[in-house]
Amino acid sequence: MSDVHVVVFVSARNSLRSVLARACLEHVSKGRFRAYSCGKPGMLATGPHELALQAIQIAGIALRDDKQYDWNEFARLGAPKADFVITMDEGIQNLTPKWSGQPDTALWAYPDLVGGAAGEEDPLKAANAMLMSLRRRLEILSSLPMRDPDRAALRSDVRDLAYLG
Repeated sequence: MSDVHVVVFVSARNSLRSVLARACLEHVSKGRFRAYSCGKPGMLATGPHELALQAIQIAGIALRDDKQYDWNEFARLGAPKADFVITMDEGIQNLTPKWSGQPDTALWAYPDLVGGAAGEEDPLKAANAMLMSLRRRLEILSSLPMRDPDRAALRSDVRDLAYLG
């Protein structure tokens, strides 16, 4: 692995969950990670959801870019080689393509706040809570020893972060 590790976050529309994760990882990792986000072809939003933009602004996090990618762009040859692909949406986990370079994969399922899975809760409050949960996971991810010769242990650690609140 190189000194900069690539993570691709995947959600259906690439408008909230994956955008929060991408912005947060680049913020907390201080250059150790390059993060991308993508969504399912045909379901992409036209840009980040307003809740994502508000939550990262409140947290003082910058959004590097707001370009929307579908997952085919990361599955093709010549795409940035991901070290990890983290799916944020359980409903699309089995639909994602085979990723170029065979990265390690994990499912970190979060509710679809844009699609109404937040229930009665205030949507901005739910987005902020999601960002804080992601931040805890991503701070741990960015502190893991990426050069660990036991790749299986590292893969397990990344997958186990899904169970952190």
